[in-house]
Amino acid sequence: MQGDKLKNYLHLHLIVFIWGFTAILGALISIDAVPLVWYRMLLAVLFIALYFFIRKKSFKVEKKALLKFAISGVIIAIHWITFFKAIKVSNVSVALVTMSTGAFFASLIEPFFFKRKIKLIEIILGLLVIVGLYIIFNFETEYTLGIIYALISAFLSALFAVLNGLFIQKHDANTISFYQLLFGVFGVTVYLIITQQFSANFFELQTSDWVYLFILSSVCTAYAFIASVYVMRYLTPYTVMLTINLEPIYAIVLALIIFGEKEQMNPEFYYGAFIVLFVVLLNGVLKNAASIKKKISKK
Repeated sequence: MQGDKLKNYLHLHLIVFIWGFTAILGALISIDAVPLVWYRMLLAVLFIALYFFIRKKSFKVEKKALLKFAISGVIIAIHWITFFKAIKVSNVSVALVTMSTGAFFASLIEPFFFKRKIKLIEIILGLLVIVGLYIIFNFETEYTLGIIYALISAFLSALFAVLNGLFIQKHDANTISFYQLLFGVFGVTVYLIITQQFSANFFELQTSDWVYLFILSSVCTAYAFIASVYVMRYLTPYTVMLTINLEPIYAIVLALIIFGEKEQMNPEFYYGAFIVLFVVLLNGVLKNAASIKKKISKK
């Protein structure tokens, strides 16, 4: 039993490492953010559909749910577009640290959907995150646009995470993911048609781009999602949450190794980044402690 837990814990670290590698691939792929997301979502839909056929899973879903999946799918598409835009106009380190603010956007959004009060501690921690971002803004002014894109992406990631928290109560996680990706790629397709971006050049990619897109859509999207659902059956939410918060750290270390000087920042950036990442981890610890206390009080 202990061996299975360790195996799943190591598997979770691999998944988080893969998620961190997503940002690296975003920087390596030469095409712009919109076509990048179109290819990623389209290929991921095909891979998940293949998984459904192999496992003989049903695609059936209620019609009412389709509208919800359509809206959230478009939100996910815009989230990914702004995320990759942030990487393209700044770098991996700036994008990932700023994206860590998603947990605090979720703390503000969640009460409206789950009908609970905003906690004072969440406001305090949110203000500390703003302090960390202020330090980064102050000393890394050349990356301002990247930070803005990443903040928009972080807000949207928090929004669809809260929405998925509602959807998962009634629907299978794999089904939610399939239809969100399907409607997401449909939404991006409509945008590309309206803006007349589809052309022969759109489909003429470098060999390296095809390789990176294949890895991004299969390993970093389809596999990572399905595998994350699997390990969550065996590990506590606290363990999962703390491990996921290591994603920006993995990605920043990888970026420094792969891109070198391009990822080296002023010391003040790392002060601000430390504040943001520390508060995100602290937030998880405090929430887990409150959850345990609540369970004990019910016994």
